[in-house]
Amino acid sequence: MAEFIPRFNVLKLGWRALRFRKTPLTAPAAQTRRFSSSCGLNSFGLLFDIDGVLVRGRTPIPAAKQCFRKLVDGNGKYKVPVVFVTNAGNCVRQTKAEQLSHLLEVEVSPDQVMLSHSPLRVFSQFHEMCVLVSGQGPVLEVAHNLGFQNAITIDMLREAYPLLDVVDHNRRPKDVVPPSKELPQIEAVVLFGEPIRWETNLQLIVDVLLTNGRPGNTVTSIKYPHIPVLACNMDLLWMAEAKNPRFGHGMFLVCLESIYKKITGYDLQYEALIGKPSVVTYNYAELLIRQQAESLGWTEPVQRLYAIGDNPMADIYGANLYNRYLQSMHHARAQVQAQGGSASQVAGDIQYETVDDAKNSGKVMVGGSYEHRLPEGCSSILVCTGVYNRDQQDLPPDQTVTEQRIFHGHRDFRFDPNLTRPSFVVHDVLEAVELVFQQEGWPLE
Repeated sequence: MAEFIPRFNVLKLGWRALRFRKTPLTAPAAQTRRFSSSCGLNSFGLLFDIDGVLVRGRTPIPAAKQCFRKLVDGNGKYKVPVVFVTNAGNCVRQTKAEQLSHLLEVEVSPDQVMLSHSPLRVFSQFHEMCVLVSGQGPVLEVAHNLGFQNAITIDMLREAYPLLDVVDHNRRPKDVVPPSKELPQIEAVVLFGEPIRWETNLQLIVDVLLTNGRPGNTVTSIKYPHIPVLACNMDLLWMAEAKNPRFGHGMFLVCLESIYKKITGYDLQYEALIGKPSVVTYNYAELLIRQQAESLGWTEPVQRLYAIGDNPMADIYGANLYNRYLQSMHHARAQVQAQGGSASQVAGDIQYETVDDAKNSGKVMVGGSYEHRLPEGCSSILVCTGVYNRDQQDLPPDQTVTEQRIFHGHRDFRFDPNLTRPSFVVHDVLEAVELVFQQEGWPLE
């Protein structure tokens, strides 16, 4: 596996609003070579976002059940490889698969589910470190499931150092202050998702960063760069049952970044940003698609991916960014092979700066090598049942909107308006799947 590039560059670019149209937009050009599935048709795979596409909160979107009834045959077997790619991360894959099976009324395997933190399985260099984990739900179980062997939760940190969390007066120690319990030095911070008590998590995470992993110590000087921070799920907003979007983990990250900079004068740095729209997330999803294709008995590579989502700055940006990465990989391979080299040389020769992911996370290959045959492209399909609402978000095509007003992507991703432009805009997930099957010449009924 290629070494993960350790740091992001902070880029600030403007935003020009785009008017999404009802008609399909021009999709990225595909190569002419086509592969076949076991039934002789063109091969493709589907990547589904969950919140705002299939469900809103705990309520299924009506078109989702209709869609999945058409995606399985009479025996409940999927017609094409299907993977669910969500930025949620407050549970393990088994739990999410059970929820989806119940809501969609089709069998969903944990192997089809990709949570925002799933790619952390390949970050083995952190698995033996003592890490502080933040989020909600079974965070210790999640951490252990991902390979982290020595995890400490925020609650464990509060118990060890009872004087650190004092915003809520009712949670302050009463009368006699219990002695602190010495914990191992924390070597990294892993942020799975938005916590319940933001003030507690913000205070204790900043304490850990300022003290170089020893929150019981006095801060005498600022050590910078700080210990590694790995964050999953950059969604600023997400769609539940409410009429308007709710705060996501990306909003928590904005708070953490602002507090750290206000106190230290330095930018908070991330060792990794994981989840949509990062390329490493789509690399991992492509691995799962390959595995699903094999389980269906397909013998040829999946030629094209279709990513269906409701969030222009997560789902659409990420799918288009991954498509750009794929085109860079194919171009680099063609150049190397034209010079008489092998595909394995591409890892050293490709110019990653052509991929507009400031983290260049495409360099983390998961479950394969640079020699396996990548999809030719990834098309993005935007639905109007979640964060994106065509009626509310259409703007005059010549109107320029400032970054401060509109840009909902993470601070460390350079903004490119072209990456928020979907290949297609449809009303709901059923229309999206019907469109894909029509594009590929597959019967859906």
